[in-house]
Amino acid sequence: MSLEEVSSLVRPSEVTWKVVYGWLQSHGIRDCDTVLTQDFLQCTMIGGVHRFPLKVQELTQATPHSKHSKAGLHLGVTPSILRQRYNLSASDVGVAANNSQAVAQFLEQYYHPADLTEFMSLFGGSFEHHSAVERVVGTQGGGKAGLEASLDVEYIMSTGANISTWVFTNAGRHESQEPFLQWMLLLSNMTALPWVHTISYGDDEDSLSTAYMTRISTEFMKAGVRGISLLFASGDSGAGCRHMGKENAFRPSFPASSPYVTTVGGTSFKNPFKVTEEVTDYISGGGFSNVFKMPDYQASAVNTYLKTVASSLPPQSYYSTSGRAYPDISALSDNYWVVTNRVPIPWVSGTSASTPVVGGMLALINDQRLLKGLPVLGFLNPRLYKLQGTGLYDVTDGCHLSCLDEQVQGKGFCAAPSWDPVTGWGTPNYPKLLTVLLD
Repeated sequence: MSLEEVSSLVRPSEVTWKVVYGWLQSHGIRDCDTVLTQDFLQCTMIGGVHRFPLKVQELTQATPHSKHSKAGLHLGVTPSILRQRYNLSASDVGVAANNSQAVAQFLEQYYHPADLTEFMSLFGGSFEHHSAVERVVGTQGGGKAGLEASLDVEYIMSTGANISTWVFTNAGRHESQEPFLQWMLLLSNMTALPWVHTISYGDDEDSLSTAYMTRISTEFMKAGVRGISLLFASGDSGAGCRHMGKENAFRPSFPASSPYVTTVGGTSFKNPFKVTEEVTDYISGGGFSNVFKMPDYQASAVNTYLKTVASSLPPQSYYSTSGRAYPDISALSDNYWVVTNRVPIPWVSGTSASTPVVGGMLALINDQRLLKGLPVLGFLNPRLYKLQGTGLYDVTDGCHLSCLDEQVQGKGFCAAPSWDPVTGWGTPNYPKLLTVLLD
């Protein structure tokens, strides 16, 4: 849909608009902004306290989702290693003039153009690629480059090679965390946008209000019907852990837990010295939302998993099996090379890496669809679950981490055949995935 078509779908009636705005004005609230679709009013006002913030000790560190690993002695993951594992040839690069992709940055993370140039000179290999971002939306901060921003830009432009790339830099914070809503409202006011967006940030569901998360998910829906694919990192804390006195519970991450985004988990090479099959990266975020119900598109796959591994599941008091389950797909997330502040840095790991890698491949598939006169992929999940793993390498080994207590002893969920809440449907086999997504 075009932005105007989305507006006709969600715009409130004139009567509704007048009633709501009149009510606000009667209480002295006149400083209000809206988006082009007019389904959202943002007003400066002071109201009652509707929720108290969690105690500081109950909050884990917000993303960026990345970690450092000292394991492994090989040279590590580079664009050529990714292309070898996922079967991208030198000719698998973008050529469509109307294609584009983007990353979004938060928490004062910025990339430096010189780092991207250096990275491509070191690791660009034999495939055609860009060495510069086409457009930055927002203001690039001064000072040092951020490892997160460098990672995101360098790797979406490696798998999504030769595709026009934008960087959205989002200033400020929402209650000390990422201003996801402000970013989505920005997108809702732009008529022309990249088709694929990857985001390597997230927060614990319980650190945000349900109303706030629901509003953001509505914006995700609006983006989806416009043909935009939104990919979020699943997080680097496994199933997570929330300590609540004598009882613990797993801790889902948002926006990874939204039903209207595609969530990307992480894997490692089974043999760290070779390009081999993949196993679960123990940090790969996954589990079940405590806020969003399980969408129909994934119910069958999730129920099959729960029945297949019923005897080895963690106690059900730790999670809700009726919630949106994630991740949906995965890619390598361990031991990457990144150039930041002109220095090549090894052993950078996290689903921050796997997310732009998958995003770049989806942008390549969009490229081929556009060349054939087909629409872009848009919201991928219903189609992804319908394919039931076709075009993907199934990851069946390994478990991720969770609460370190007597009940689960640090183990969350484990990988299994087909979909699982650790690696989703698995990792891309690009040529086969391209074939099934070109119809």
